[in-house]
Amino acid sequence: MDLPVLPSLPKSQTEPDGSAVIRVLSYNIRSLRDDEDALARVIRACAPDLVFVQEAPRFFRWRKHAARLASKSELVVLSGGATAAGPLLLCSLRAFVERTEDVLLPMTPGLHRRGFATAVVRFGAVRVGVLSAHLSLDPGERLAQAGLLLERTEAMDTPYKIAAGDFNEPPEGPAFARVAARLQDCRTVAPWGGEHTFTGGPSARRIDAVFASQGVEVLGCGVPEGLPGVTPADLRAATDHLPVLAALRLPAP
Repeated sequence: MDLPVLPSLPKSQTEPDGSAVIRVLSYNIRSLRDDEDALARVIRACAPDLVFVQEAPRFFRWRKHAARLASKSELVVLSGGATAAGPLLLCSLRAFVERTEDVLLPMTPGLHRRGFATAVVRFGAVRVGVLSAHLSLDPGERLAQAGLLLERTEAMDTPYKIAAGDFNEPPEGPAFARVAARLQDCRTVAPWGGEHTFTGGPSARRIDAVFASQGVEVLGCGVPEGLPGVTPADLRAATDHLPVLAALRLPAP
């Protein structure tokens, strides 16, 4: 069954006063183990300026796999991948890259290594720091990593910050709530599209999110079910998570 068509989401543009409207997408791609072409179709239909990827390929020829996904999605690789333990950033040619940094987080013995893919980019005259994250399955480690995420974003020398990723818990969880206490939870500020991002397990949950610093105007955020070009078949085939798409306005300096 086809999904109802969503209300329109603002498209990327630079406004007359120099403000930048951008689209950002957060997506757990499960190491490209599913239908890569369906994944690329979903990403293209969302027309993002920035893609915050989790579970990017980390092993044999991982750079080649990341570059291939970027090409199929009409984007380029910005930072991350195996050097960030999985988080990856893609961007459109609209973004001017100032710097990138891949960050490995402290490792707990017996648990998977985690990291952040980070960058500072410009859209016209507007500078923004960005961070892609995939927090731990362990509750205690996850809470500590939420604190490190906030430290890292706040240390960026930019007027605006965006952090997005798979937080492995719903909004009422302590790690999610810790981030939401300091950054805007874009879905809560301006709901648009679907809510739940992971339907595996006993119940559907919202465990993937886009966060933005104060001063960023959130124009809409949610799962792009029903967005023109995004089909239920492609969403099912692409990966086990659903993407989160947000339109954000970054006021001119």
